[in-house]
Amino acid sequence: MASILKVNTLTGASTAGSIAVTGEGNSTTTNLQQGLIKAWARLNPNTLQDSLNTTSILDNGTGDFEYNFTNNMGNANYSLFGSGNSLAGNTGVCITNSNANNENSASLCRFIYTAGNGADTADDPGYAYYQVAGDLA
Repeated sequence: MASILKVNTLTGASTAGSIAVTGEGNSTTTNLQQGLIKAWARLNPNTLQDSLNTTSILDNGTGDFEYNFTNNMGNANYSLFGSGNSLAGNTGVCITNSNANNENSASLCRFIYTAGNGADTADDPGYAYYQVAGDLA
């Protein structure tokens, strides 16, 4: 018989912000909060279409975007991932790189989009996506 648990808030018993979840095989546990995406967004030519914990974007020039967090990360040492496609249609794919100057901070992350034609030329994305995992402040 299936059970349904309906709650509005989950809180750890010994530490409020820490909930352990038993993994597959019942031999390990993982921390629920550590496994959640803390920010994400979908960008369609310079417009934020939908997002979580992303208050705004800043267009720094061709292919250069900053995503500003609504709630800061705990530090600049989070994990981020981005992808996109080329607005110019060079190859239909845009390679997404975190910026070379390491300007990510607790309040924002920055991506440089380049054309997927091997030339590494800056290119505005048609669609761009990013996700951040790590600790919130």
